[in-house]
Amino acid sequence: MKRVAVILSICLLLTAAADAAPVIFIVRHAEKATTGGNDPDLSDAGRKRAGALARILKDSQITAGLVTEFKRTQETAAPTARAAHLSPTVVPANDVPGLVAKLRGLNGNALVVGHGNTIPDLMKALGIATPISIPDSDYTEIFLVSLRDPPELLRLHYPF
Repeated sequence: MKRVAVILSICLLLTAAADAAPVIFIVRHAEKATTGGNDPDLSDAGRKRAGALARILKDSQITAGLVTEFKRTQETAAPTARAAHLSPTVVPANDVPGLVAKLRGLNGNALVVGHGNTIPDLMKALGIATPISIPDSDYTEIFLVSLRDPPELLRLHYPF
């Protein structure tokens, strides 16, 4: 009887794993420097936050990273990308439809680093009905979107 229970449990686990929808981890870039014009680097606090993000996501089985053309998104993703042994794909900040198409084509989990003014449109395009607003001073949110049908949203904060 124990053998049957173990075999049944293994089958259920394999079925659940096969049904697992990709999870998209969406964050706003970390704190940026006050100098650098339209494309500043991260500040010291931003670099610390990017490191904290990598530690938080270390066991999340990230297989893809998507960033914008701006240094602050690329620098925010860099520690996580290094830990996951991947090179992030650059998608223009204003190309939400292109980003969504890339995300829908994924087979694994992904990190997306965007901007306070683009993440709300991305969430809407992914099918999240909850309105998202990110204050200019907020760099603490991690949005987890499961690409199920319908998509599911989980909101976390990561102060450091």
